[in-house]
Amino acid sequence: MKRWLPSLPLSAALWALWLLLNESLAPAHVLLGLALGLVVPWMVAPLKPAGGPLRRPLLLARLVLRVGKDVVLSALDVMRGVLRSARRPPRGTFVAIPLDLRDAHALAALAIITTVIPGTVWSELAPDRATLLLHVFDLDDEATFVAHFKADYELPLKEIFE
Repeated sequence: MKRWLPSLPLSAALWALWLLLNESLAPAHVLLGLALGLVVPWMVAPLKPAGGPLRRPLLLARLVLRVGKDVVLSALDVMRGVLRSARRPPRGTFVAIPLDLRDAHALAALAIITTVIPGTVWSELAPDRATLLLHVFDLDDEATFVAHFKADYELPLKEIFE
């Protein structure tokens, strides 16, 4: 069944989206939407990457909660930095972080985490995947930031994916 219908939810969503965009339940639109809902997922199925190994789901749940907490705290820090920028401009800087992660799925998750947290921007990953360059909005101590990043994000991802 997966060979002919790789993703039933995607097919149903495409069909419903087609009907919503056309604002019509005419038989031609129903059939064309159904055809698109069946053909498009079948055509793009080879492009879907293989799923990654997922170990330690409880650690993943703790990581999600930690990231959620850090998003709120970082947003407050950025807000304070913006509000006091007239008195003390933020010390934005680039930080090179040595990485132990090599798994593509773990690196993708790390990219998402750093993108979601306010005040950090994923700038560059070295071609050998050994160093990550981040831009940090306001940085007091680089060594403390690197230690926090590696302990709170990289180490759990390494345990989950590798």
